[in-house]
Amino acid sequence: MTVQLDYSNVMQANIGLQHGLNESEIENLFSRGQSILADLRQNAEDETIGFYKLPNEQKTADEIISYAEAVRKRFKFYVHIGIGGSALGPIALQNALRDSYYNLNDYPKMFFPDNVDPDWLEDLTDKIDPSKTLFHIVSKSGATTETAATTLYFMDHLTKALGDDFYKNLLFTTDPVKGLLNRIAGEYPIKCFRIPPGVGGRFSVLSPVGLVSAAIAGIDIKKMLKGAAEMAVKCNNDDLSQNPAFIFAAIHYLYMKRGKNISVMMPYSNKLRDMADWYRQLWAESLGKRFDKDGNRVEVGQTPVKALGTTDQHSQVQLYVEGPNDKVITFLEVEKFMHNELLKNHFTYIPEFNYLEGQSLGTLLNAEKQATELALSNNERPNLTIKFSKVSEENIGAYFFLLEAATAFAGGLLKINAFDQPGVEQGKIATYALMGREGYEQKRKEIETALKKKKYFML
Repeated sequence: MTVQLDYSNVMQANIGLQHGLNESEIENLFSRGQSILADLRQNAEDETIGFYKLPNEQKTADEIISYAEAVRKRFKFYVHIGIGGSALGPIALQNALRDSYYNLNDYPKMFFPDNVDPDWLEDLTDKIDPSKTLFHIVSKSGATTETAATTLYFMDHLTKALGDDFYKNLLFTTDPVKGLLNRIAGEYPIKCFRIPPGVGGRFSVLSPVGLVSAAIAGIDIKKMLKGAAEMAVKCNNDDLSQNPAFIFAAIHYLYMKRGKNISVMMPYSNKLRDMADWYRQLWAESLGKRFDKDGNRVEVGQTPVKALGTTDQHSQVQLYVEGPNDKVITFLEVEKFMHNELLKNHFTYIPEFNYLEGQSLGTLLNAEKQATELALSNNERPNLTIKFSKVSEENIGAYFFLLEAATAFAGGLLKINAFDQPGVEQGKIATYALMGREGYEQKRKEIETALKKKKYFML
């Protein structure tokens, strides 16, 4: 595992006194960081926070690998039904560690319909044979509206194809005991993987939530957990100056205090582009909180933004370099690409192409990253880089754990609960009411009353 955090370009020595940090600012947070680390260890031990132990769940990994081997022999299609933390990690894994055009040649063909757009789902239904499809339903409670609705949508097609044997094409990943999916599994012999206690959706990618689809697609999940375990050791370091999770969190915390409330993640790798999607949920849902742990109204958090190098050098970088200095930019850089052939100028009568002769696309991609980094630094725009020696199972596992641990540290520094999502729950309750779910009648009346009072301005 070789994943490194380069934070040179947030320091005063490189971007100036006004927008740079000095070492003492970070060092002044060490005592708080030690207390946070002690709490995280204790919470991991009593399973209040479950993600810390996931890299060491080898027994679960063995069970998943055995199951995945059988699935690959039996099914031609795999449909992953989940949303948010139940989908973003699995999607990122598939796109990072499998061929970009995997579904053109490989089986089972992998699909991750993480929205309830009916036209989108119908397009997928036309491309699969339900009788040869494994439908993997991922939800801790089983009650998530979008997941439940998508399940019912596909059940219509599945029961038409298999009749009473529909359950043979179902797989559940859910709570060990509670939840609606367990009620269904109590009626039918459906295979269930379990989400460990204390593991929230956005922290679940190293659990069966992410590992099952990865193993079915042929990803070496043992290597992924190995990389995560190696990063876990680094993120548990008492010497916080050498703890990458704490340093990442401290930098963002200090910049939030300065009003830099936008966190941009910009991979210079198409393989890593969905890692930024996964990060957006992790950072936003964990840190965007109205109240701190003492009940004080604080309204903290950074807005995470996704960009892609070099694509967004031609759309967003102008804003980042010359617009408001209210952002912290994190690059993802790959040092060694799997394929990196040298270019040849086949149009020798155009000498303007000669500088590309003997170069490679990987060299160009990283040169463009360096150029963007220089432009930002020269304009006193803080930026840091997470460096991957290569895109591999070990490094992807390490990346996931690094940012999960960093999020936990950031929550501690902000004195908020990084593991709940009350704002999301408000939307869920309103959805239940609007859709007529039993028990939410009063909430529906409140919404209808509010809508009657609403003044509309439309063109």
